[in-house]
Amino acid sequence: MARCPCGVGDRYRECCGRLHRGEAAAATAAELMRSRFSAFAREDEAYLLSTWHPATRPERVGFEDGPRWTRLEIVREEDGGPDDDKGVVEFRAHYLAGSGAGSQPGELHEVSRFVRHDGAWVYVRGRIITGG
Repeated sequence: MARCPCGVGDRYRECCGRLHRGEAAAATAAELMRSRFSAFAREDEAYLLSTWHPATRPERVGFEDGPRWTRLEIVREEDGGPDDDKGVVEFRAHYLAGSGAGSQPGELHEVSRFVRHDGAWVYVRGRIITGG
């Protein structure tokens, strides 16, 4: 039984997996954020691109030599509920960079904007927070 990378659900299949398979849609901006973190952890480029706003979506994600995402921490949510059209999610995504004994822990601290597009939550863009 594979644990979900987002850290909320026990099993990936019943947690973010159902969103990745298209069996359900994120009801909130935070749920979309968690599912996108899991998609990064599982290198699911198709899901990431499908949940990216068309105006800011890159052509590809590219996982070559990228970090191994290990844990997600939601810091703050602003709007982004089931009845909202926009939302902000601040998070810390923890990772390991490099491989083997030389891997180094790191953290990405970001404030991300989400909107509803064609009825579904999508990621617009994020602002990286640097420093302590």
